[in-house]
Parts: sequence; structure tokens; C-alpha cells
Amino acid sequence: MARWEPGARDRLVLAAVDLFADQGYDATTVAQIAERAGVTKSTFFRHFPDKRELLVAGQETLCRLLVEGITEAPETATPLEAVAVGLERASNAMGPINRELGPRLKAAIAASTELQERDTLKRVGLATAMTEALLSRGIPDPLAHLAAELGVLAFKRGYTEWTDLDHDDTGLAPHVLAALEDLRTATTSLT
Repeated sequence: MARWEPGARDRLVLAAVDLFADQGYDATTVAQIAERAGVTKSTFFRHFPDKRELLVAGQETLCRLLVEGITEAPETATPLEAVAVGLERASNAMGPINRELGPRLKAAIAASTELQERDTLKRVGLATAMTEALLSRGIPDPLAHLAAELGVLAFKRGYTEWTDLDHDDTGLAPHVLAALEDLRTATTSLT
């Protein structure tokens, strides 16, 4: 095994998701994940403290991109327009490996209560990051929370649509932004 082979983190995530889907989260060991990824256990632990953290791989980066986009949105932007800027920035950073991971991750999460809980916590983290960014723009509390939750829902819906496609020429951002617009339109009928 190559000690510093590039792409080890991505290979570990893909290997883990496949193993979780095939044999279940509880039955999968760190040693199996490392072996399937073609790395050592010590390489695994350089990237992740334990197998639970594989599901939230990249969450810090995703949160940072969302917050940067919201923060850098024009001052005149509405809360949803600011969220759209954040979603676009984060979505544009996602590439083919993220698209390939989608169906595998969905299957692994569906097969494990613990992974379902981790996935829920991930969504809460994304909503919290966006809410805090909106609050720092001076958006009132209930409005900031609502816009952030709509942003999380749009991201989830857009990502699902993107990963379900047979082939993709546009990237994730158009799907997420269309989902956000659909949600914005739907909210007008709530009153």
C-alpha cells in the first residue's frame, strides 16, 4: 500500500458508504474500510476519528461555503436571496464524486438508524450555520431560521434530483436554486 497515495479521504468515504450499504453500519469495521480503500488503519485515523464521522465528511467545508456566500451577498439581498448565494457557492464546489456518492449514501443511511441520526445532525448543523450568517446580516430571528431551513430543504431536494439523473451537464447549483425557488413560491400559498 502506498503511504501517501492521493485521494485517500475520498476513497475512505466511498469504501465506507459501500460497506455500510452492503453489510450494515454495525458490522463494518475500520479495518475493512481501510482495506477496501487501499490504505492502512493509521491513514484512516489521520482523516477520521472514527467511522461515525465518515458521514459528515466535508460538513465543515460545506458550512464555510454557505456562510461565505450568505455573508458576501449584496446588502440589498433578501434573506432567501442571501441563502441562494450561499447555496450556489456550496453547490459549485461539489463535483462528480459528490454526485456518485449520493445513491450509495442514501442506501447506507436507509439501512442504519445511527446513520439516520448522524444525517439529521448534519442538516441541523447546516441550518445553524446559515441561521447565524443571516442573523449577522441583521435578519430578524424567526426570518433567519425560516430562510435557513428552506435553504437546507432546497439543498437536500436539489442534491437528490442531481444524483438521480442518468447524466449531468449542469452541475448541482441549478438543481438547488430551482428547488429553492419552488419552495419560495410554495411559501406564498401558506398565508
